[in-house]
Amino acid sequence: MAQSLSSFTDLIRSAEHSAVHLEMRDAYAVPDEDAGFAAWRRGRVLDPNDRESWWGPWHDVVREAVTRGVRMRRARIVSEPHSEYIRYEHSFTFTNVAAGEEVRWLPRRSASGLALPGNDFWMFDGKLVQFNVFDGEGRWVHTDHTEDRDTLALCARAFRAVWERATPHDAYLL
Repeated sequence: MAQSLSSFTDLIRSAEHSAVHLEMRDAYAVPDEDAGFAAWRRGRVLDPNDRESWWGPWHDVVREAVTRGVRMRRARIVSEPHSEYIRYEHSFTFTNVAAGEEVRWLPRRSASGLALPGNDFWMFDGKLVQFNVFDGEGRWVHTDHTEDRDTLALCARAFRAVWERATPHDAYLL
């Protein structure tokens, strides 16, 4: 993504209680993931027991936040059958969990009755929402931030509804 890790890290570090993330796309074209995606396509699978080979800066940020008492949750709404990208993403989600994130998956058909915002988002302490806006090919375009109370309420309700219906990562098999 074009947003720098340092500016996003500042948002995570400013969280006091919670950071939640809702993902709703079946594919992302994030340049930072190109090499990993290509390696996965060639058959590379990360070894959970070889932490040194996959632990990176994001994991440090998550671990630091969780250690401070921030509950970090990520919910993904996905189509079934799964896209190639979702299969790739699922293969390394154990790294998020190992860092301290809670991750759940919701089949898109189970989200039909939910009111959802138009874009993926992060919400910090229920006070700030960062929308991640992508183009039709899954490339990051920009982020929008808001503290609008109605938007915060919509995002909080949407995340809560998805979270309640979703399956924890360890139980969501592809």
